[in-house]
Formats: sequence, C-alpha cells, structure tokens
Amino acid sequence: MRLLIGGPVPDGVIDDGLTDEEIRAVYEPPRQPWLRVNMVGTVDGAATGEGGKTGAINNPADHRVFQLLRRACDAIVVGAGTARAEGYGAADRPLVLVSRRGDVPDRLLDAPAGSVLLATCAAAAGLATARSALGADNVLVLGEDTVDLAMMRSQLASRGLRTLHSEGGPHLLRDLLAAGVVDELDATVVPRLIAGLHTRITAGDGVAVQLSLAALLEEDGTLLARWLVD
Repeated sequence: MRLLIGGPVPDGVIDDGLTDEEIRAVYEPPRQPWLRVNMVGTVDGAATGEGGKTGAINNPADHRVFQLLRRACDAIVVGAGTARAEGYGAADRPLVLVSRRGDVPDRLLDAPAGSVLLATCAAAAGLATARSALGADNVLVLGEDTVDLAMMRSQLASRGLRTLHSEGGPHLLRDLLAAGVVDELDATVVPRLIAGLHTRITAGDGVAVQLSLAALLEEDGTLLARWLVD
C-alpha cells in the first residue's frame, strides 16, 4: 500500500509499502471526541454486491485499513439492519446498535454483558425486549420518536467512548451527516464494475455536505480516501 496524498510523508514523496503503524498515523484523529464513518463501494457506485452485503465487494486492501481503524476506536457504531444483514457478532470493542424500533439482531441477543449497547428512542416497539436482553444501562433512549444522533455522540463520550468508528449502513450514514455529527468519511473505491441495482454509500433524503480530501492511499487499483467534513 502506498500513500499518494496527505499524511506524515514529505511533500512530493510517495511512501510505498506502508506499515500498519504508518497507516494508523495517516488516520490519526486531530482531536476527541471524533466520529468517522468507513464505507466501501465500486467504481460504478455500488455499496453492496451479491446478497446485499459489503463482503461481496471489499478486498484485502479495504479489509486491512478497516481492521486497523476498528482497533483504533473506542466503540463501533452500526445500524441494526446492517448488523443483521452482515451477520455481526460481538467485537473486541463495544458495539453500538442504532435502531428507531429498538431491534437487536438475534446473534447479538446473547452477547457478553456490556459488549453491545443500543441507541434507540422512547417509542421503540422493542424497547422492553432490548432492556431485558442487554441490560437497562446499555440501552440509550435518545428522543421520543427518532434517535437523536447528536445526543448519542454526547452520551457515548460521557461513557469514555470518544473515538467512534461507524460502519453504516447507507441510511445511518445519511442520518449522521444530516445531524452534523460526522467528522470524517473513509471511503474505499474498489476497482470493480458490477452494474445492476445497488444501494450507494448514502441512502435517504438529500443532504448537502462539503468534504476536504485529507489523504489518499492506493493498492492494486484500490483507492482509500480519507475525507474530512468541512
């Protein structure tokens, strides 16, 4: 993997064969709290492949950076629907599920105590079930009818979860952007075309968000961009 733009490399120098430590330095948050979102897509804009899963389109370069960013965070934030579709299990970081309905995927109902938190709202149909499964202290009620994502970020920071790594899905990314709580978007473009009807990395009502390119890495045609939200 090589660094094309940005990061701790002198101007005009392309650093090839980056170590894990050097990649982590490229993505170092400038402050805390910090919320980054990590997404992957094809050249023709598909955010999922066969079966509606990102695993059908990602590759070793994307997986390497994804894992490094996961290990650098305090907590992983993901939509409950994405967690269900991608078959999430308990991770080595707290997993924060976001669900307006209070849904907890079956694979996570028996996760170790405290390893899964739920960000939901007071009107959630599954609120009582979630509290029973996860423990009341691990269910964050943030708003009446919708999940207040700014409040989620604040409450997680108050628990010491200050560096957040969100893995989408597309609807959650759109909502996080609309709420103004995203600091960074890490977007991988894999060198593939798949056509067909597929979701983009964002989905839902329109938002207007300006980005600045902070770094660009490349490996075998895969482009990994670090975008900062202006």
